[in-house]
Formats: sequence, C-alpha cells, structure tokens
Amino acid sequence: MRTRFHFIIFILTFNLNSVLSQSEFPKPVYPLHIIFDTDFGPDYDDVGAIAVLHCFADSGYVSILATMASSKHQNAAAAINVFNTYFKRPGIPIGIVTGNAVALGDKQHWTDSVIKWYPHKIQNNSEAADALELYRRILASQPDHSITIITVGFLTNLANLLRSMPDKYSPLNGSDLVRKKVRNLVCMAGRFPTGKEFNLDQDPLSSKKVLDDWPTQILFSGFEIGQKIKTGLPLIHNNQIHNSPVKDVFSICIPLAAEDSAGRMSWDESAVFVAIKGWRNYYDLEEGNCTIRPDGFNEWIHQGTTRARLIEKQSPQVMTAIINQLIMHQPMGITK
Repeated sequence: MRTRFHFIIFILTFNLNSVLSQSEFPKPVYPLHIIFDTDFGPDYDDVGAIAVLHCFADSGYVSILATMASSKHQNAAAAINVFNTYFKRPGIPIGIVTGNAVALGDKQHWTDSVIKWYPHKIQNNSEAADALELYRRILASQPDHSITIITVGFLTNLANLLRSMPDKYSPLNGSDLVRKKVRNLVCMAGRFPTGKEFNLDQDPLSSKKVLDDWPTQILFSGFEIGQKIKTGLPLIHNNQIHNSPVKDVFSICIPLAAEDSAGRMSWDESAVFVAIKGWRNYYDLEEGNCTIRPDGFNEWIHQGTTRARLIEKQSPQVMTAIINQLIMHQPMGITK
C-alpha cells in the first residue's frame, strides 16, 4: 500500500501555482501550512475533502494547522474530530464559528453515524475553540506569508477574521494580520460566470465582506468545476477497505439520492487538490473578480488581477480518477 500510494503521489507531483503567473508568485516550500475551513454537515463532499487533505499530509506535502467549522451544526466539532482521529492527527485544533452563523446539518445522518461508530475526544462544539480566536492565534504564530487557507464552506469565519480587532495574540487588526501572514486563499465558492451557489448564498453578508476586502490572492473553484467530477463508487465497492468513516459516509449517502448514482459531485475535493498540487496541468485560469448581490447571486467580472477562477482544461474524467484514488487513502500504518 505504501509503495502504491507513493507512486501515485509521484505521478501527481508538479509545481503549485497561484493566481498570478509563476514569475510573479514564488514557488511553494513544502510542507504547505494549511488552515482548512469547512461547513462540515450539509453535504458529504467535505468528507472527501478532509480525506484528500490528510492523504497529502501523510505524503509530507501538508502541515495541517487547524480545521475550522463555518457551521454551528451541533455535530460539527465531534465529526471533524472523528476524521482527524481516524487519520491519526487527533490533536489538530478545531475551531467552531460563533455568533450569527449558519447551523445546517446533514439530512442523511452521516455525522451522527460516524460520531457513534468511531473514536473521538471532542464530544460537542463547546469543547472546541472559538474559530476567530483560533485563527488569530495561529496566524500570529506563523511566519509571514506562509499560510494557505482553504475554505469549502461559508465565508463567515473569514469575514469575522477581517473584522477582528487587535488582541493578546497580535497588535494587528484582522485585515492587516491576514495581509501579513496569509499567502493565498483557495475558495470552493461561486457559480460562474453567474449564478447562485450554496456556500456564498447562505451567508451573503459575510461573502460580500470577504469578496470585497480580502487582502491576498484568491483562487476560486466554482460550482461548475466539481459538478462534473463524480466520485465515491470505487471507494464504497472496495471490499479491502474496512472500518473507514470515509467509506461509511459515502456508503450511507450515495444510495439516498438518485443524482449520486454515478458518484457524488466533488466540489470540495477539487478545491483541496488544486490548493495543494496546483492548477497548471489540469486547469486554465481566468483573472477577474467575484461579486455578489444581496439576494445571493454571484457574477464573475473581468476586472482585477488578484483573483482568478478555474477554467476546465482536462477532461473531468482525469480529475475523477485522481480524486477517487485519493479518497481511498487510509491512515499510515493501516493496510487494505
């Protein structure tokens, strides 16, 4: 398993690129220091995304600084802790959004299932950190321009961060702290060139704050990218994988929706992959900016050079095969 896994990682290796051209944007130094921000609950592509994240952490490409929840759903902290624990990183800090925030849960009941079936130390959201405080503490402690934030949920935490004031962790306000410490932001958000997309629509005020005021480069992986990448069937039909919460979640959820009969659309997995491994071999970029109306509709405008969105280049089947393999990764030391 180790040999096969490292062969796959070798095949996938290429330079991480960002919104700007390679001449304008420095090459990464691995491991990438990543904060993962997710709405763990309403959909289960977040499970595939956290599996991809841990897969690359096992390969040495990633150091996971924290896993943040942008949803206040009652199972969020415990469910995230299940997956961090399964992948043998139970100590990764978990932050939960506070204040006015979305609290949507999962209608398929996968969060309460994995909480029941798998070990975890965090039992409820009150045992996790306040996401804003955790963001500020981690950012203040890291080298300048060293952090990649990946968000695959609502932008509530990031808006709260931008609005934050100096505190015991840093004399900088939120915007200046982000500008000083964050290298780039990768968002699974938006439906391009125009449309209404769940992550932006559920908290449009926070979305607008981040879209308007975020001080670093942003790369958007839009709805139309992950919509065509359907994954999970090889995982649930792999009889050699046992006692895996990743497999269990896909096994629970795929049969419950006719639209998932060919696999679940992989919005979040796509964003995590591109954030870590880069876009150049798989996508083109279009510079511009994402705007949002009060009713939640977003539009891509051809203005500006510090934001870009992914444009499909390779066949979605290429990404489907890659992500299907990555989400079948098991923790180091566990073999099929």
